[in-house]
Amino acid sequence: MRFVLNYHVSFPGLGIENLVVNREAFVFNLFGRELTVFWYGLIFTLAMILCIVIAMMRAKNFGFTRDDILDYFLWMIPLILVGSRLYYVVFEWDQFKGSFASIFDLRQGGLAFYGGVLGGMLAVAIAARIKRVKLHRILDYLAVLIPLGQGIGRWGNFFNQEAFGTNTSMPWGMISEGTRQGLAALNPDPANPLPGLNPNLPVHPTFFYEFAANMIIFAVLLLVHKRQKRPWTTVLTYFFLYGIVRFFVEGIRTDSLMFNAFGSTFRISQVLSAVMVVGAVIVFVIIRGRAKKRHQLIAELATAPEQVPEFSPADDTDQE
Repeated sequence: MRFVLNYHVSFPGLGIENLVVNREAFVFNLFGRELTVFWYGLIFTLAMILCIVIAMMRAKNFGFTRDDILDYFLWMIPLILVGSRLYYVVFEWDQFKGSFASIFDLRQGGLAFYGGVLGGMLAVAIAARIKRVKLHRILDYLAVLIPLGQGIGRWGNFFNQEAFGTNTSMPWGMISEGTRQGLAALNPDPANPLPGLNPNLPVHPTFFYEFAANMIIFAVLLLVHKRQKRPWTTVLTYFFLYGIVRFFVEGIRTDSLMFNAFGSTFRISQVLSAVMVVGAVIVFVIIRGRAKKRHQLIAELATAPEQVPEFSPADDTDQE
């Protein structure tokens, strides 16, 4: 696929035409070599830095130190990158098997969110074990910031003109060289485009849908984490809410990673989203049930009459 540096993005329904979107943020010289920084990587980095700063600022209020939070992120950052890239490469192996070096080229994107989640959770689990911290405490704390970083990171998809959806007649429909090129590649017969995949029509800006949804989830999680003290509640709320959002957004995306099973083709992220939602509900019900039983037991013990053994005077007399 041709490597495009500049796109002309239009939102015809909003009266926005030919908005120039440059994939390059800036270029600098290092030891005589010119290096290019792309918006995709820069936005990802800025989102991560923002999450680290906020996590460190809130740490004291939730029983952590700033050094603790920094330690967790030092574990998380490399494993998030490795996990998200490895996940993408595994399911898109045909794209990489001819060129091993392309696995390390992130200029065109290619970071899968769910791979990053798995890598990040593994990192937190390792760090929590080393620090002897209960896993639910740190996961509930950090889960609040996942949608914030994730939502901001989606703007990297905008600069790359990727992660868009099928054709739409909604006012915010988007069209560019990137959408035309992407949809054209999906049509075996360009003269007769498939339904919803016409390169000459605007598409759903699904990156923006996820950005907006993640900002709402972020606000909800701030409230949940502040008010709800039951272990695992915050992280389960995130899995439930984001799973629902991703399931429906993934249904209209045109670049989904796919797999075949039972004679049918499935979108990997949709399946994982469904599992995440159902799993979150099941675990939440189990935790709530256990908490209810524990509270009932405590209440029964608190209201039970105290049994004091009775002794007769004869009991205190030595028997001969």
